[in-house]
Amino acid sequence: MQDSSQTNSLHLQGLNPEQLSAVEHFEGPILVLAGAGSGKTRVLTARVCHLIHTHGVPADRIMAVTFTNKAAGEMKERISRLLGAEPGGMWVGTFHALGSRLLRRHADRLGWDRTFSIFDADQSLRLVRAVQDEVGLDRKRWSPKAIKNAISNAKNQLVTATDFAAENDGSFDLFMRNVAKVYPEYQKALKNQNAFDFDDLLMKPVELFEDSTDLIDRYRERFSFVLVDEYQDTNRAQFRFVELIAGLHTNLMVVGDDDQSIYGWRGADIRNILDFEDAFPAAVTVRLEQNYRSTHNILQAANHVIAENLNRKGKNLRTERVSGEKITTLESFDENDEARWIVREIETRSREASASSYHSNAVLYRTNAQARALEDAFRRQGIPYQVVGSVRFYERREIQDVLAYLRVISNPRDAVAFARIVNYPRRGIGLTSQEHLRLWAAEQGVSLLEASMRASEVQNLRTAGAQGLKRFAQLIQRFSIRAAQVTVGDLLEELIEELDLVRHLIKEGPDGEDRARNVSELIAGAVDFDATQVLSIAQEDTDGFTELDLFLQQVALVGDVDRLDPNADAVTLMTLHNAKGLEFPFVFIAGMEEGLFPLGRAYDEPETLEEERRLFYVGITRAEDKLTICWARQRRRAGDFNYNTRSSFLDAVPEELVEERRTKRLSVTGRVAPHRGRRASQSAGGYYEEGEYENESDPDYSLNQDTPRFVKGERVVHETFGSGSVIEISGFGRDLKVTVDFEEAGRKRLLLRYAALEKDWP
Repeated sequence: MQDSSQTNSLHLQGLNPEQLSAVEHFEGPILVLAGAGSGKTRVLTARVCHLIHTHGVPADRIMAVTFTNKAAGEMKERISRLLGAEPGGMWVGTFHALGSRLLRRHADRLGWDRTFSIFDADQSLRLVRAVQDEVGLDRKRWSPKAIKNAISNAKNQLVTATDFAAENDGSFDLFMRNVAKVYPEYQKALKNQNAFDFDDLLMKPVELFEDSTDLIDRYRERFSFVLVDEYQDTNRAQFRFVELIAGLHTNLMVVGDDDQSIYGWRGADIRNILDFEDAFPAAVTVRLEQNYRSTHNILQAANHVIAENLNRKGKNLRTERVSGEKITTLESFDENDEARWIVREIETRSREASASSYHSNAVLYRTNAQARALEDAFRRQGIPYQVVGSVRFYERREIQDVLAYLRVISNPRDAVAFARIVNYPRRGIGLTSQEHLRLWAAEQGVSLLEASMRASEVQNLRTAGAQGLKRFAQLIQRFSIRAAQVTVGDLLEELIEELDLVRHLIKEGPDGEDRARNVSELIAGAVDFDATQVLSIAQEDTDGFTELDLFLQQVALVGDVDRLDPNADAVTLMTLHNAKGLEFPFVFIAGMEEGLFPLGRAYDEPETLEEERRLFYVGITRAEDKLTICWARQRRRAGDFNYNTRSSFLDAVPEELVEERRTKRLSVTGRVAPHRGRRASQSAGGYYEEGEYENESDPDYSLNQDTPRFVKGERVVHETFGSGSVIEISGFGRDLKVTVDFEEAGRKRLLLRYAALEKDWP
C-alpha cells in the first residue's frame, strides 16, 4: 500500500491547469468539455483518487459510468494502480451494465424473476416477428426491424407501451398505429419469458426509481458522487437515470465533447450536454483544449472543420507537438483503386519501419459495405487485418446456438432460446409439433419447457415428437441442476460433449471446422470467466445466482470495440462510429464523397448534417501522426455505379495543410472529375503520381467543346462497362445525362461530365 503523499503526487502529477481544476473540484455539479485527445480518462480517474484519498470519500459511495466495458476496465485498473489497491465497493460500468446490476437486485419489484434473460438485437427481432404474426401484421409489408427500431426509440424516450398505444392508436400515421399494436404485446411477451431487451436495461431502472421512493432514497444516499463519461451521447433515459441518482446532492461530474456527439440516430440527445448548465444552474464548466495525441496540422484541420457547426459550446484544440506531415487527400478511380492504393501505402510504410507496424494503421469508413473492397485488397496482398463491427463473435450462428442452451438452462421461460434449439441437433421435432406444443402451453399457462416434460398430454402430437420433446426437457433439467454444482466452464464442456456438437458441426461442410473452433473459443472464455471474473464481482451481487447467470450477463453486454485486439499486429478496419475513443499513428478515411459522407439524406435536416460533420471531426482526431483522406470518382453502391464529387466537408480544410494526390489509374484515363471549392496545383501542395489534372477545380466547370456530343442510337465505349448504345439523353449543361444499354453491363444512366464516354468509331 502506497503512503498518502506518494498517492497524492501520483494522481496529480503532470496535470495541466485545466485538468487540475476539474480534478480538484469537490462538491456540486461540474461540466468538463474534453476535446479529443485531451486526457479525459486521466481526469476521471484522478478525480476518483482525489475524492477517496484527499477528501476521504469511501470508494463505495462513488459511481462512475462509462460507455464501453473496455473503458470501465481501464478506469478500474488505473484507479487501482494510483491508489495501490482496488477501490472496493465502487460501481464502475456502462449504463447497461449498471442497469442490469440494479435489475438483478430488484427485478421482482417489476414482476420479473431476478434470473432474467437479456435479449440482444437478434433475439429481440425474433420476438417482434413472432408478435407480428400473433397480431396479424404482414411481415413483408411492415418491416419487423423498423418496428423494433420504433419501439427502441420509444423506450429511450421513456415512453411506455401503454402510453405509446394511447398516443398512436388513432394516429394518421399507419406505421405508428401498427407499432402501437405490436409494442404492448412485445412487452408482455418479454415479461412472460422473464426477459429484458437492451433498452429495458436503461428504461426499467428509471421506472424502479420513479415508482419506489425507498429505493431511490437508498441509492442517493449510497452514491454521494457520480461521474459520467461521454455525456454527449446520452439519451433521455440515461439523462433521467443520472438526474434521479445525483439530482438531490448534485455532486455530479459529466465529461464529454459536444463536437463528438455522433449517435443521434440511435436516440442520443446532444441537448443533454448543450443544456447542462440549465439543468444544473450551479454547474462549473471546465474546458480541456490541450491535445496530447495529434500533430498541429491534424488539429488545425479538425478545428476548421468543426467550426462550421453552429450548435456547439465552442473550443479550440491546441498541441505542443510540431506541425507534422501534411494531410494527404487521395483521388482514385473507384473503390478498388482506392483500396489498392491504401494497401500499397501501408505495405510501403511497414517495410520502411524497423519492426512490423501493421497495428499502427487504421482504415475508417462511413458504412460497413465499404469494407468489402478493402478486405479483398488486404487479402490479395497478404497483409493481416481485423474488422471491428463485422459479424460479432457472440452473434455467430454456432455460438448463438450454444448460448441458447445456456439461456434455457438459466431461464426456463426463455421461449426465443427454446425455439432455436428444441430441434438442434435434430430430435425429430418438426415445426408442426412445435406449433401444437406452443398452443397447448398457452392454453395451460405453462412454459414451453414444462409443456415439453408433459408432451404426452399434448393432443395431435406424434409419438416421436412427444418423445423427442421429453428427452430435450430432461436434458435441460439435468443441466439446470448441474449449473448450481459446477463452474460455467465445466458445465459448457459437459453440454458440448453431451450434444456431440463438435462432430455435428464438422459434418456441416467446409466451414464446419471453423465453427467447431469458435465453440472451443467460447469454452475457453467460460473457463477464463471462472478464474478471473467471478472473483471481482461484489458478494452482494452474486447471492442467489449461479456462475452461469453471471456469465450470460457478461456475454450479453459485450460490445464491438470490446473485442478489438490492441496487441494484434494487424491493420484495423472499422466504421467511423466504432473508431470513437480510439487512436492510431496512421489513419485513412475512405469514401469521402458527397452522398456517402455526408450521406445524401443529411442535407434534409441541418441537425443531421451537423452530426455528419461531427463524425468527420471524430475521424480526423483519431490520427496521431498522419491522416490520409480518400475519395473515388465512382463507387458501386447497392449494385449500381455512382459517379461522385469530393465531399464538401473537405472544403473547410485550409489549402496549406493539404497535399493532393491521385492514383496512377486516374492519370491514365486523362479525365478528372472537378473538385469543389479549390484549384488543384503544385503550388497549392498538390502532388500527382503521373501527369496533372486536365480540368482543374473551377466550380463553374461544364462540358467543354472537346467533349464528344452524342445522339440517340449512337455507339459508345466506356472503360469499365465496355461497348453500348445511347438510348436516352436528358438534362442540360453540367447535369447532362445519358442512358446507355451496354452489351455486358446492362443499362446504365451516367452523368456525362464524369462518365468518360468515347464514341465507338467504326
